[in-house]
Amino acid sequence: MAKGYAEGPAAEEAERRLEELERGGGAPEPELRQAVYGSTEEEPERHFIGWRDDVDPDELFASGKAWGIFVRSIAPAEPARSSGRRPKRTP
Repeated sequence: MAKGYAEGPAAEEAERRLEELERGGGAPEPELRQAVYGSTEEEPERHFIGWRDDVDPDELFASGKAWGIFVRSIAPAEPARSSGRRPKRTP
């Protein structure tokens, strides 16, 4: 008698993943960093300001240098979203 849902490609894939995890294989969890986003006078659209260990969001807000600040955990390999603006070039 058939096992129904416990057979077939989905069950084989689940079993393969379980065996891989037991062997210690698989992709390691990416290390997350705290990214600080907000708005500034120079760039009013919300954008990536810097990494939390490099900038202090409370100090930025208190000084009035940035507002609408939030901190988000992201993998460093993940590109930070930009406002789409390019840096100004000086002649």
